[in-house]
Amino acid sequence: MEENKIYCSNCGDLIENDDFDTVNGEIVCTDCIEHHITTCDRCGATIWEADAYGDEYTNLCRHCYENHYTRCSCCDALLHEDDAYHLNGYDYCSDCYHDEVDRSRSIRDYGYKPEPIFYGDSDRYFGMELEIDGAGKDSDNADDLLEIANVSDEYIYIKSDGSLDDGMEIVSYPMTLDYHKNFCWKDIMKKAISLGYRSHQTSTCGLHVHVNRDCLGEDRGDQEEVISKILYFVEHHWNEMLKFSRRSEYSMNRWAARYGYENSARAILDKAKKGNCGRYAAVNLMNYSTIEFCLFRGTLKYSTFIATLELVNAIIDTALNSTEEELHKLSWSEFVSELREPELIDYLKERKLYVNENIETEEEL
Repeated sequence: MEENKIYCSNCGDLIENDDFDTVNGEIVCTDCIEHHITTCDRCGATIWEADAYGDEYTNLCRHCYENHYTRCSCCDALLHEDDAYHLNGYDYCSDCYHDEVDRSRSIRDYGYKPEPIFYGDSDRYFGMELEIDGAGKDSDNADDLLEIANVSDEYIYIKSDGSLDDGMEIVSYPMTLDYHKNFCWKDIMKKAISLGYRSHQTSTCGLHVHVNRDCLGEDRGDQEEVISKILYFVEHHWNEMLKFSRRSEYSMNRWAARYGYENSARAILDKAKKGNCGRYAAVNLMNYSTIEFCLFRGTLKYSTFIATLELVNAIIDTALNSTEEELHKLSWSEFVSELREPELIDYLKERKLYVNENIETEEEL
């Protein structure tokens, strides 16, 4: 009678000569135990390496990791709960905690999200995120910029941003397009340049534009229909949008990837919902109250900043006022021929995106 054969529950190999052990009640060959099994450094439990938590120095089972450890919200270092420092709802290692304490609160944490204050009279508001780099995450510099902007009220705030080498992010409260045009952006940019900051002339900076979802329709269904047409416009005119953005294809793929063209607006929206771009999408849909245009390279050139706002506004108008069939037929030249905003038209001419008309350009900063 043939003897019962024993197989490893992990690799499936036949086990001979009692060359096995049991792991969590399952038979495992010694080779798998040697190469794929470890133990929790805290409780001693046997765990598969693939299921281990921790870092290169510490192996942890899930229970110990979730109940006794945390990570520094700044540098992501693994910390035992007894070694973590706590500040404003965040956990820090010792070095990062003292950096945060020493740094003035004029530079907020990356996760800082105050209650919005709306400026201007409209149903459409734009929140701007302008990244600047090269002259430090410096509280004195931040104070200089805030002093220009927040004279009579709080219009902007400044946050740290781990994607920047040596800079910070200027964030506006939601404002109408006209309010942005009459706001002191030109003075803010001039001061930032004088302090040594750059935006376009870096490999790190972007200019993001948030638009409130409720200006796109009365309910979520109506809003999604307009959003689908916005996505279709961006995909249909991707080459022009790439040129307008001043980003390279590599940079766009890394920070503002496209969802990919489809023949219908709804199909692109469905792809966006299933996609894996996360927040690094050309049009980020992960925020509940806004959609975020992330395509654009940062700039400290005022006319480019305003032209970017005007383009986003024009795309939304087109999505609101066009059927999908009309969008299918809409060429880029037909789209730009309807524009009337001087800053936007001049910028399109600079980028050779306006009826093949050339214009002298000023340096981006």
